[in-house]
Amino acid sequence: MPPTPPGGTVVDLKVGRRMLWVGEAAYPLHNITRVHTFELRPKRMEAFMSFLKWLGVTVVVVVLVQAVNRSSEGTSASASDTAGAVWILGVAVVVGLVVGLVKELGAKPEQVLAVETSSSSTALVTLPNPDQLRQLVHYLVNAIENPETEFQVRVERVLVNPKNYHFGDNVNMYGGLFNTGVSK
Repeated sequence: MPPTPPGGTVVDLKVGRRMLWVGEAAYPLHNITRVHTFELRPKRMEAFMSFLKWLGVTVVVVVLVQAVNRSSEGTSASASDTAGAVWILGVAVVVGLVVGLVKELGAKPEQVLAVETSSSSTALVTLPNPDQLRQLVHYLVNAIENPETEFQVRVERVLVNPKNYHFGDNVNMYGGLFNTGVSK
């Protein structure tokens, strides 16, 4: 197996005997409803809002612990030790939040291939070259149309649950009787 690329793992994507294998996951070709490529973009605003939320929670917790500590213990030496430990812990959490924010804000959009199935599961795979992804779409569509087709290719990595990325279609629904919309 080739060396692991930074930030991911090399996975075999293969079609054989009417099954698509993405690493250890198997998808029957007849259950595949859509195969397409698109740009997976980071949700930077959501990452920033999450940072602000957790920063606020951290500040409130530190202030509350300090207030409780001051009111219950007065000015003893153990109270000042506790106050110092709470500040150090608070600063460590804030540093961790800032590092996480910088990492998420610095994430680059990725070209991915999505394989969607009738059971609403999706496999997202990446390759360094977008043209290779588009060629892979053609291979997969040919395999769906011709069940005897077999091939194997190595993909850079599989995105299992991309947390802070926009992907998929935007759906706007107007009217309709008993329409529940799209649920998550």
